[in-house]
Amino acid sequence: MTKIAFIFPGQGSQSVGMGAELVASDENSKQFYDCADEVLQLPLSDYMLNGPQETLTLTYHAQPALLTTGVMIANKLIAAGITPHYTAGHSLGEYSAFVISDVLTFEDAVQTVHKRGVYMDEAVPAGLGAMAAILALDGDQLNAICEQVSSTGEVVQVANFNCPGQIVISGTKQGVDEACKRAKEAGAKRALPLVVSGPFHSVLMQQVADNLAVSIKTLDVKAPKIPVVSNVTSEILTTPEVIRQEMVAQVTSSVQWEQNVQKLIAEGVTVFIECGPGKVLSGLVKKIDRNVQTYCVSDEASFAQVVEASKEWTQWV
Repeated sequence: MTKIAFIFPGQGSQSVGMGAELVASDENSKQFYDCADEVLQLPLSDYMLNGPQETLTLTYHAQPALLTTGVMIANKLIAAGITPHYTAGHSLGEYSAFVISDVLTFEDAVQTVHKRGVYMDEAVPAGLGAMAAILALDGDQLNAICEQVSSTGEVVQVANFNCPGQIVISGTKQGVDEACKRAKEAGAKRALPLVVSGPFHSVLMQQVADNLAVSIKTLDVKAPKIPVVSNVTSEILTTPEVIRQEMVAQVTSSVQWEQNVQKLIAEGVTVFIECGPGKVLSGLVKKIDRNVQTYCVSDEASFAQVVEASKEWTQWV
């Protein structure tokens, strides 16, 4: 039996024109863009379709924009008869997974990630935080380096375990710079500063987590109808209470993406469909296991490709 996972990208994958073809050709798809505008009382769909890029990239625009596009694409796939057995998302993308798994309504999710973006924008003054990608260094070595640097008074920690040979660190600018230097001395191939608006997935985001905890108290959170894999623990999320905890913990915890994908493969998933702009997650999945099939759906051509490929997948659940 072919088991399918829908996976959803996080912040950084946004691009002007995202979802434009699918929205233009399908009124059911367009309703998600219209709904996001109405819920947020913002011209979000205009930013998504027409830009400018710098406006779309603002974290409180990028987060609801990516969620809206991902959910729209996933719903279009489901309407075509392609139903996931599991869902997962990278950081922000986990909220798209929650919507598709019926944990949150689309409206509640759009509002929540917009607030999440506002809280993140306000959390750390510009220039004080940083993130960097460390290539070709063992995770245990990098964790040890981060702990050594943090013991000197600066904050730095692993933010994302993306795939073998690619780990992202986050913290104060001085902490990240020092960790990059020590990582290269320890044998890292490269240490690449990332263009980001804050030190995401670090303890410097604790105020964001605290604010989000208050916001989600009023959310109607349901048990998943489709299993969702946790960013924080790489386990299957099962209850509303655990999911509320996940939403808060995820803000300051490392994203265990490599472990998430390994968990899905262990559950029997052989087809990964990335719903949203870009091909970041599909590329990471292939670096984790080249034997699985990956697809990226972002326009009419890629949607048609997946629908055609699905004719060979048998025994749907």
